Amino acid sequence: MSLRILAPKPKPKRPSLLEICNRDLDPRQFYQLLSHAVTSGVFATDSVVSSRLLLRSLSRRHLEFSRAIFSQIQNPNIFACNFIFKAFSHSSSPQEAVFHYNLVRRRFPHLLPDNYSFPFLFKACGRLSLPHKGQELHCLAMALGLETDVFVQNGLVSMYSACGMLHCARKVFDLLPVSVRDVVSWNSIVSGYVQSNRNWDALQMFDEMLAFTRPDNVTLVSALTACGKMGCLHLGRQIHGLVLASGFALDVFLGSSLIDMYAKCGRMDDARKVFDRIRNKNVVCWTSMIAGYTQSRLFKDAIELFREMQLDGVEADAAMVACVISACGRSGALGHGRWVHTYCERIGVYTNISVKNALIDMYSKCGDIKRALEIFHDMSNRDVFTWTAMITGLAMNGDSVGALEVFSQMEASDVRPNEVSLLGILSACSHGGFVDKGFHYFRAMTGIYNLTPRIEHYGCMVDLLGRANLLNEAEKFIGAMPIQPDVVIWRSLLFACRTYGNMALAEFVAKKIEELEPRKFESCVLLSNLYASASRWHEVSTMRKGTALQGSQKQPGCSLIEVDGLVHEFIVADCSHCQIDSIYETLRGMNKVIRSERFD
Repeated sequence: MSLRILAPKPKPKRPSLLEICNRDLDPRQFYQLLSHAVTSGVFATDSVVSSRLLLRSLSRRHLEFSRAIFSQIQNPNIFACNFIFKAFSHSSSPQEAVFHYNLVRRRFPHLLPDNYSFPFLFKACGRLSLPHKGQELHCLAMALGLETDVFVQNGLVSMYSACGMLHCARKVFDLLPVSVRDVVSWNSIVSGYVQSNRNWDALQMFDEMLAFTRPDNVTLVSALTACGKMGCLHLGRQIHGLVLASGFALDVFLGSSLIDMYAKCGRMDDARKVFDRIRNKNVVCWTSMIAGYTQSRLFKDAIELFREMQLDGVEADAAMVACVISACGRSGALGHGRWVHTYCERIGVYTNISVKNALIDMYSKCGDIKRALEIFHDMSNRDVFTWTAMITGLAMNGDSVGALEVFSQMEASDVRPNEVSLLGILSACSHGGFVDKGFHYFRAMTGIYNLTPRIEHYGCMVDLLGRANLLNEAEKFIGAMPIQPDVVIWRSLLFACRTYGNMALAEFVAKKIEELEPRKFESCVLLSNLYASASRWHEVSTMRKGTALQGSQKQPGCSLIEVDGLVHEFIVADCSHCQIDSIYETLRGMNKVIRSERFD
């Protein structure tokens, strides 16, 4: 009988710490592993393990904890550094990326950044608007021979664009060989031009790009944004055709850009068609459509679409409700505005300063200045838009003294007024008859606040002088303007002439308006009424015959009224309202009562 000697079973091989790092770990296992790595000394000596643990921490978005981990690595490698650079460059604290870069260069001068480091550092410099630091990194990248690396060069183009240095961004782009450029390269320069409001240059670059590479959704969004800013409907439609022909998915970002482009070009029907075709609409799509309606003065449609969004189960954000509140204010829909105010409190966006600013503006425009003041006084944090909304609101509600007091409080709060703030205070001076104060603030625009008066500010001054019956001074003021007066300024003076019966000046102003708007009806009506008030019937007859021969047409009037939570819109000679018969029957009854009272 033979005996077999059994070999002992080999002990199972224990996985290394690095292998465990590569496994899926829950938070408890991760912290256990990290503690073991630190206490065993592996964390301080093994840069590969420490880098992997750092990456694990960053994947959980624990930036503060990750920073503490990184500070304990005695000899980090470039991978660990890149993890930190990337995380902080995309975070709300991009300055931390630059700080850690400086720290690494000081502690480990031998550790040089690579082609993955620079794009993250350039991104941080762009977000912080640090062109000098970006140029320093640019020189280092050149010294390391990365002048043709597409990732580094794309980061440079984006950084210079974000810092407003388009000439540098274009030089970097032009030095990049055509064969090396990818779609990100083109996107960086196109979006840079759009961000700097050089929209025509952006569209030219987009056209050039089509000869070399296929655009992606980012490119198309930038090109559509440029078209919208320029009001270039023809090019916008061509890009829309490219989207359809190339089979691009109409996602929420591309769809929202198309909506915005059509809205800015005044084509709300086309914008609505795009909106209706977007599947799985998010709040960005709804906001774009509602903002388009509001910008196009289709306030009723904006409010109705917001109601439709509620039924669709989409919760609004601060930007959305601010837009809806604006539509309510501009349409006078106070009931809807109050409902949206309550909705803001319910969904937790009422504390947003933009929402409160919109509410102040809405209540002011709807005549509830008391509620606007309550919101204003309850705000502990006010920006220039808050003060401006309150000043303008008081001015439009006839409280010129109150507007001047709020403006004084604004100056005492060290909040620098902008052009709109000064427009509001000039309007308050105009309605209050404060000529001297009006000229004081007008001069302060350039002398104190370093602001350049726009045509609207000059219009306020003409209105101020006209209301004060200083018509000759108003005419001289217009003649001394450094910019060409528009028809609004002349029409303001014509209204003043009608009020105070200055026939000679009215005829001169009417000729100026006729030169600017030869086929408009409004100024002719004003002058005709002025002739009628002076019993100059021959001139009235002549003017009306001339108006009829020229074919001038008056823009149809439009009014909005809110009844029981519904906004009703009426246009002259429009019989489309569902209760038009009852409305006219009521009007006829009112006319009978008025006639009977008159003759009794």
